[in-house]
Amino acid sequence: MIAVRSRLRLLIGGAVQGVGFRPYAYRLAEAMGLAGWVANDPGGVLIEVEGEPGRLEEFIERLVRERPAHCRIQTLERDQLTPAGDDRFEIRISEESEDGRGPTAPLLPDLATCDACRRELFDPDDRRSRYPFINCTDCGPRYTIIESLPYDRMRTVMRRFAMCPACRREYDDPHDRRFHAQPNACPDCGPQLALWDETGRLLAERDEALLGAADGLREGRIIAVKGLGGFHLMVDGRNEAAVRRLRERKRREEKPFALLFPSLEAVKAVCHVSPLEARLLCSSAAPIVLLRRKALHSKFEIRNSKISVAPSVAPRNPLLGVMLPSTPLHHLLMEALGFPVVATSGNASDEPICINETEALTRLQGIADLLFVHDRPIVRQVDDSVVRVVLDRELVLRRARGYAPWPVPLVWTATPPAPPPPMVPIIAMGGHLKNTVAVLVGAQAVLSQHLGDLGTAEGCALFRRVV
Repeated sequence: MIAVRSRLRLLIGGAVQGVGFRPYAYRLAEAMGLAGWVANDPGGVLIEVEGEPGRLEEFIERLVRERPAHCRIQTLERDQLTPAGDDRFEIRISEESEDGRGPTAPLLPDLATCDACRRELFDPDDRRSRYPFINCTDCGPRYTIIESLPYDRMRTVMRRFAMCPACRREYDDPHDRRFHAQPNACPDCGPQLALWDETGRLLAERDEALLGAADGLREGRIIAVKGLGGFHLMVDGRNEAAVRRLRERKRREEKPFALLFPSLEAVKAVCHVSPLEARLLCSSAAPIVLLRRKALHSKFEIRNSKISVAPSVAPRNPLLGVMLPSTPLHHLLMEALGFPVVATSGNASDEPICINETEALTRLQGIADLLFVHDRPIVRQVDDSVVRVVLDRELVLRRARGYAPWPVPLVWTATPPAPPPPMVPIIAMGGHLKNTVAVLVGAQAVLSQHLGDLGTAEGCALFRRVV
């Protein structure tokens, strides 16, 4: 008796690119004995799957229920097709739209380093030990390296780094967690670090550059550190003279500086941390969280506290803006230091953050003593997000790294009840200060990262690029 076969085409919309959804669909179909293929599509992920009808329904149900941790499925459209007789399931190169529609798949925010990558980072026997650009399908850069959709390596800045044979094997192995991880790289084939003086002269490379930057911070120097979405200006957060010098050079009189801490335990030595605040600090978004300081009532307590913070970090402020390392580079730097550092935007006051080394040499001249850089390009500026817990709920005060550009669904309400109006494309430009751009796409608003003030030529140019 010949088994009845069916074939379905599934178009899945939502945060399904850059989260390991295709390798997950591949492994699930293979385990269930189904045939067909999966590919990224301008609208999300496209799947054609063939097999016994009951198994296909189970496949769809498990596809949604057992999806990867960072995946958010918003829509699932299905069409019945004529069986093609495929005998295996495969991952294909991205499909182009057949109906002329533009890209609608959400870009995924950048994701903080996952536990598995962090273990490898500090494992002396791992081939990626101390490699500051380690990542997998569960973590790493997304929004800051994507140039166009669908999300594939050829459409990111990583196309300039040809994978070595070992990385290529991981990328092609459906049972490896780096299967089709687009930023995949290692010390033999990926981006590298460098330490420059203020004129751009090379001082050190690779791990020696990181150790040199750590030494500079211990000495009280101001370091411009190229991170995920731009430069930070860093200085020893315990050193009052160094923090004051940064304030003078950056022309920032009293506005609080954010602090990057080496661990949650170090944060708890200085601030009150609720369970929700701890979860936010350790989340994949890894935002700056505003925390209430612990009161130190005597000079004895100040001298004997585990972690000290210079008074000029946040003068006369009961709160501290605190974050934990979100990239392998920051994990390595903080592991080398063991104390909190000021990590403020790499710019002069009211200007956008710098994202490339040439720009930093000019715009941060006279501010930074050293530049700690790397050769992975940054496509767009993304500042740190800022969050506060109010009435036991998360309140996002500045939406950027880890949150943007994830869309916000719109809910139509009317009195008396009425159908929603036609969803025509709309761009909302935001205000002149603390600017953010929003684009209405269907029934959702896609919010840009925080852009800042538009009172400078650089700020206006950034605004136009982001729109």
